[in-house]
Formats: sequence, C-alpha cells, structure tokens
Amino acid sequence: MPFEANGKTFETDEEGYMVDLLSWEPDCATVMAELEDQPLTEAHWEVINFLREYYDEYQIAPAVRVLTKAIGKKLGKDKGNSKYLYELFPYGPGKQACKYAGLPKPTGCV
Repeated sequence: MPFEANGKTFETDEEGYMVDLLSWEPDCATVMAELEDQPLTEAHWEVINFLREYYDEYQIAPAVRVLTKAIGKKLGKDKGNSKYLYELFPYGPGKQACKYAGLPKPTGCV
C-alpha cells in the first residue's frame, strides 16, 4: 500500500516495507510511524539511524538478536536489550524499526 511524504508517493510491498530502498528519506519514517499511531522520539531515531548505518555497511537488515548486541556496543547496555527495544517498537524491533528505516524485512523475521 503506497503512502505519501513530502508530496511524493512511495511504494510498499504487502507488508508495508518500501519497494525502492534508495528513495527513503526521514519523512518516510515519520509518515509510516503515524500510520501505526507510533510517534517517533529521539530514542526511535537513534535506532532508525543505527539501522541505516548498519545496512549501509553490511547490506543486510540485522535480526533482533544481532540488532540488540550491536546497539548495546554502540549506544550502551541500557539500550542494547530487547525490553528497551520492544518498548520503542512494540510490533517487533527488527520488523517495525527496519520498516521505518526504509530497509527490507530482516532475515529470520516471520
């Protein structure tokens, strides 16, 4: 189902992930989050930006376990745990955060 941000239309697949990963811009995350009644805070953006950097480096969206460990290393143990990440992204930190970040669905996510 496509969505609009900044006057542009962005195509998504049947699960809501962006089809053209290169067309992502920060407003895409904001609009996708609004569609799910999920306001984005600075903490959300930390994870979204982390995911985008991770994807740029490794060309893969990390599974939750990998995401949790990597965030713990970069942002600290208080943020590198699944409880914290699920509070931010209740539909699943891997799936929901990657969707907002304009990345493909992580491997291992059902």
